[in-house]
Amino acid sequence: MPLRLRPLEIGDLLDETFRMYRRHFLLFAGISVILSIPSAASSGINYFSAFGSIFEPPTTSEPDTTLFLAGQLAQFVALGINALLLPFSYGAVIYAACESALGRPVTAGRVFTAIVRRYFPLLGFFLLIWVMLIVFCLIPLWAWIWISWIAVVPMMFVENIGLGAAMGRSWRLVTGRWWRTFLIVLLVLLLTLVVQWALAAFFVVPLFVLSFVLSNYLLLSLSATVSVIVGALVNPILQIAVVLVYFDLRVRREALDLFQVAYQLSMPGLQA
Repeated sequence: MPLRLRPLEIGDLLDETFRMYRRHFLLFAGISVILSIPSAASSGINYFSAFGSIFEPPTTSEPDTTLFLAGQLAQFVALGINALLLPFSYGAVIYAACESALGRPVTAGRVFTAIVRRYFPLLGFFLLIWVMLIVFCLIPLWAWIWISWIAVVPMMFVENIGLGAAMGRSWRLVTGRWWRTFLIVLLVLLLTLVVQWALAAFFVVPLFVLSFVLSNYLLLSLSATVSVIVGALVNPILQIAVVLVYFDLRVRREALDLFQVAYQLSMPGLQA
């Protein structure tokens, strides 16, 4: 069933976000968790290499150079894999949410095919966002640009346009509604943090029990891995909300809801 297009107030947007997540929970959560595995491995390796020698004194006077280099290489490989998976990590759930909003069947195969077709534009866009975050020392400037491009990825999927066209069109769509869009995204981010902390609280007792039988650096690695997995379960909330923000912007700017009503009226089978 397609999303009923209408101007969404903040409460409506949040309600629709969680409704869509519940409907396709296994798909959204499965995609997000599977794609978080390299990040979880990277976090575990980082903790192992950074804190292992601190909590576990070396048995010899000479440091194990081979082990250190192996850890550094593993970190580099994991970070490279994370970068290459950016189009899947951030684009897969957005595509699935777009298809769900349009009333189309959502399958893992369709998601994979759609991302592969647009892999390099998506990779370039996500890398650009991260590079700007590093280069622009002023977070407000970066936030202003990122919010102005909030609809880029949904546009590429729904409207089947290129990256350059989507960036310009998203900028025009957000113009005049930047503050409202920013406040919605900020609220969703805060909500995801609360949900993430609540989920992480369930792992406090098991980790406390394991602290009596595991070494310190192994426990830290496990904690970092759990944190990444919990984050992966929560990330689809923001990605689904971005899709709904895109449709809301089109409804308010382009009266997209009227086009949907006209289309339904022209199709006898949809009028019911």
